[in-house]
Amino acid sequence: MEKRSLQGKKVAVLATDGFEESEFTEPIKALKDAGATVEVVSLKEGDIKAWSHTDWGGTYKADKAVADVQSSEYDALVLPGGVMNPDKLRTDPEVIAFVRQFGEDSKPIAAICHGPWTLIEAGIAKGRQMTSWPSLQTDLTNAGATWIDREVVVDNGLVTSRKPDDLPAFNKKMIEEIAEGRHTEKRTQGVHQLG
Repeated sequence: MEKRSLQGKKVAVLATDGFEESEFTEPIKALKDAGATVEVVSLKEGDIKAWSHTDWGGTYKADKAVADVQSSEYDALVLPGGVMNPDKLRTDPEVIAFVRQFGEDSKPIAAICHGPWTLIEAGIAKGRQMTSWPSLQTDLTNAGATWIDREVVVDNGLVTSRKPDDLPAFNKKMIEEIAEGRHTEKRTQGVHQLG
């Protein structure tokens, strides 16, 4: 497949303490390698701490606080997983307003593992085909999504994956969807799986 360039695209990666390290670092690397500008947005500016499998991981810098940014500044949104990270994010009204606006503007959103929790809270899951960490299946179904057990599911610019093992497929589809831009056409029920 032809390598798509994200030159000129600006992507927000939304995370707070407890994000799964590989689900944060690998998408950021893939985005930067494709030419995108990436900003880490969090509850506050400064250091945020990763979770790496079963213990705390590294510390990373949040470039901006969610209170100081607008979705209009970005072309796409990435939501890493980890249990603590989206559980904290989904309780913050400014986070929910920020995420909801990406959905309303039909901009690409990529969420992995427990990341879809935030999409449920923002009202973006309803009527969508999605995947996630298996324990979120009931949450997504109750929110009106159709849950599918695949390494990556794409629904009209919304990219979801289950776990760190799915990162190669997740990153590839994330870059494709961001390169395509806004998905303003009528939502389809198409599901794609990398073969």
